[in-house]
Amino acid sequence: MSVQYTPVIWNRNKMVYDAILLIAVALYLYIFIRVGPFHEDITRPIDGAILRMRAFGSCAFLMLTVILCIGPLARLDRRFLPLLYNRRHFGVMTAGIAAVHANYVLGWYFNFSPTDSYVALLSSNTSYGQVIGFPFEAFGIAALLILFVLAATSHDFWLSFLGAPIWKALHMFIYAAYAFVVLHVALGALQGPSDPIFTGMVAASVVMVCGLHFASGRLEANREKGDATAKASLEEAGWVVAGEVDEIDDKCAKVVTLSEEERVAIFKYDGKLSAVTNVCAHQNGPLGEGKVLWGCITCPWHGYQYNLADGRAPAPFTEKIATYKLKLIGSTVLLDPNALPPGTYVEPVVIGGAP
Repeated sequence: MSVQYTPVIWNRNKMVYDAILLIAVALYLYIFIRVGPFHEDITRPIDGAILRMRAFGSCAFLMLTVILCIGPLARLDRRFLPLLYNRRHFGVMTAGIAAVHANYVLGWYFNFSPTDSYVALLSSNTSYGQVIGFPFEAFGIAALLILFVLAATSHDFWLSFLGAPIWKALHMFIYAAYAFVVLHVALGALQGPSDPIFTGMVAASVVMVCGLHFASGRLEANREKGDATAKASLEEAGWVVAGEVDEIDDKCAKVVTLSEEERVAIFKYDGKLSAVTNVCAHQNGPLGEGKVLWGCITCPWHGYQYNLADGRAPAPFTEKIATYKLKLIGSTVLLDPNALPPGTYVEPVVIGGAP
């Protein structure tokens, strides 16, 4: 394999996150199965297997709704960020709950079929040319397959192996899975006996998901508009667009050319950015080709080191290099082309902080 496998390192936050998630799922299933029979039509009682089927199906639907709401909520309010960090665990568990629902469906409706359960499921209804009576099972199968693929590729190994653009594009299919689930429910469960609670839950889910994404989209658009105005103002003041944050690898630098004789190395480290001249004070080595080692910029030629914020060599050495001011507007890095005297401290720019 071209990518080294790195085992998942469990920490306290992950354990607490998963424990709360498991408790919430178990509590929902318990309440649904225990309380559900009291709201049945006594003239048409629901079999226990069907009750469990509905419990797991509705649970998977609610979990998928929450997953799709976490992203826009985190953009609207940073207090929701802890929910975002381990959202992949949420997705894997959702795929598992959906699989249990599908297993109950096969076991109850097709277990005694003379043909294979899967063949019977796909061939029992082929009325694809109509809305009422449409084989809604196809949408459920499509959604389940997508959830399985996303769960199987949720590990960071696949993120590294596929690359961020492909991995992100693949996991955007979660929206297709949600659309399939909504169609599966709308053309299936909602076509049966009237259930105002479940109908309201589905309607509220769609409104909530669409509404939160619309609100966060408006916020991002307004933020980008403000960022563009601020960036234009800084450019007018003489600042130089140095590129995007994502163009700089962690603990490495991007070299920006200001003139034939002046180049600046912008380093990314520990979620921060700092800029220094690209020229080492020792023998003019290219600092931008070096890395951040032991908290210092390390020249690739002879190993001379400099503190990132002030360009000073750590004691007992006395070398100093020029530093530069930076601004971060959104994800765009702007550089003040005017070098500061060697050894001048400049507050590092925090990635994700206020510009």
